[in-house]
Amino acid sequence: MWFHVVEDLYKQRQPLPSMDAIYFMQPTKENIRIFMSDMSGKNPLYKKAYVFFSSPIQGDLLAHIKKESTVLTRISALSEMNLEYFAIDSQGFVTDHDKALAELFTEDAECSHKYNACLNTMGTRIATVFASMREFPRVHYRVARTIDASTLTTLRDLVPTKLAASVWNCLARYKSTIPEFPQTETCELLIVDRSIDQIAPIIHEWTYDAMCHDLLCMDGNKYVQEVPSKNDSANEQKEVLLEDHDPVWLELRHAHIADVNERLHEKMTKFISKNEAAQLQQTRSGVELSTKQLQKMVQALPQYSDEIDKLTLHVEVAGKLNNIIKEQHLKDVGQLEQDLVFGDAGTKELINFLRTRLDVNRENKLRLLMIYASINPKKFGSEKGAKLMQLAGLSADDIIAVNNMHCLHGPDTKKSSVGSFTLKFDLHKEKPGIRKERIGEESTWMLSRFYPILENLIEKLSKGELPKDEYHCMNDPSPSFRGIPGSTSAQTSPANQPAQSMRSRRIGGTWARHRNSDDGYSSDSVLKHASSDFRKLGQRLFIFVIGGATRSELRAAHKLSGKLKREIILGSSSLDDPLQFITKLKMFSIEELSLDDLQI
Repeated sequence: MWFHVVEDLYKQRQPLPSMDAIYFMQPTKENIRIFMSDMSGKNPLYKKAYVFFSSPIQGDLLAHIKKESTVLTRISALSEMNLEYFAIDSQGFVTDHDKALAELFTEDAECSHKYNACLNTMGTRIATVFASMREFPRVHYRVARTIDASTLTTLRDLVPTKLAASVWNCLARYKSTIPEFPQTETCELLIVDRSIDQIAPIIHEWTYDAMCHDLLCMDGNKYVQEVPSKNDSANEQKEVLLEDHDPVWLELRHAHIADVNERLHEKMTKFISKNEAAQLQQTRSGVELSTKQLQKMVQALPQYSDEIDKLTLHVEVAGKLNNIIKEQHLKDVGQLEQDLVFGDAGTKELINFLRTRLDVNRENKLRLLMIYASINPKKFGSEKGAKLMQLAGLSADDIIAVNNMHCLHGPDTKKSSVGSFTLKFDLHKEKPGIRKERIGEESTWMLSRFYPILENLIEKLSKGELPKDEYHCMNDPSPSFRGIPGSTSAQTSPANQPAQSMRSRRIGGTWARHRNSDDGYSSDSVLKHASSDFRKLGQRLFIFVIGGATRSELRAAHKLSGKLKREIILGSSSLDDPLQFITKLKMFSIEELSLDDLQI
């Protein structure tokens, strides 16, 4: 199929009466009105229309289309696609609610009409994922947390409960309106919000994918590469996408940056050893070939162009990351971050770092303080917090972000005097904010201790061991929806027939390591098993994070799919890199401010 042009439904369009048109749109009253205007009368904009709705259309709107006989004769196809979400990769999707954190969790969210509108559209879009995949989930959700029976539960704390109800209502309609939609549960869905882990969006990650999006100036997955020009003039710029179509990216994206460096060196060495022209050039020069020399050489050897293009791209990207690590002293920053998280460092070590490390920039000191504030909310709420921020030399915008992070701790009857973000939060009851080492997952690489809390929750969901006082299930027949009955747990439910994934049910190989490991990673390379070794898995697990997911959480979904032998799909209102998340926290104290108006 060939497309002549892609146009916006809401903009004035040039009539093309000799051509057919494909409409992909939400089934709203306004969209139907525009479509009817396009295709009615003696001179319609297009010859025929193929209409695809992103979700089920209401009966009255469908009747409105049917009663217009002229328009009806010009419709060649009309279908409900159930596709109101964007795929991140083969195991991730977003509902495109980038402002969900502000619309659902700020102080004035309860008085805003945006609160219910956001939850309703989010619920509809999540439901279309299950409609398109023909899955009917058990809907688990984090319940509201209150201090005691006398404490009023806020709407902010009820967000997961309300979203679970919205999804459930949509699924109930699908059971009676969508042909072949399952009538019994086929998978698990867990709905949580950003409060489960406020450290994951802030901390420096050391895997390739996360570092690229954190440290490089990328536009989404788009990276601008410097390539030598063919006429030996200045370098040219070339836009490339770091996505699933690139086999080298698929292999390296979840690997530690030190592992990435080793693998790329091995690949370049292997390429040179099997390429006679490269060996000859290296013998003449007596030194190792640079990536730019290889690029120029391969311009005369087009049969190697695709392979060397991929390798030189990632050598350049990894080189930039390594330079930034050195320039920003990120190894030292990362070591203190992880020591704080695991309880190996505290206030004394943080103060000493802020006093002595004048070579560390303000942005990284901001992230350190945000981690400290989330781990030690009571200490940070005192005068000590203000002194720490002064010692770090934070700006006024930075202080807003830190104070709003400070408000992310557990339930408190007292309102904070600074900032407006008061989402309930409770990481650990025994040692608040301090993570425990995961047993049996020692790594070869430094700075790889950190893991997102979501990783623990996924494993508990898979075993049917979610705490009943913290997580309820909509499928529970009891009126209060309390508890997760054993008959509907993931552990005891009958196996479902395997359904088709968004792309495939591939395990392990797409994010493999070269060495054997028991941490969920495959031991073979994607280049070896990119299109084979499909396995029959158990029931799918879906996890949805309200308020933005992180790349470490997406990586956990991939990792645990291999470890648990079940396809795990992560959904969220958005996928946030650290600077995006920090910018959102800064915006909570500023009304009607665009993301583009704030710089970190």
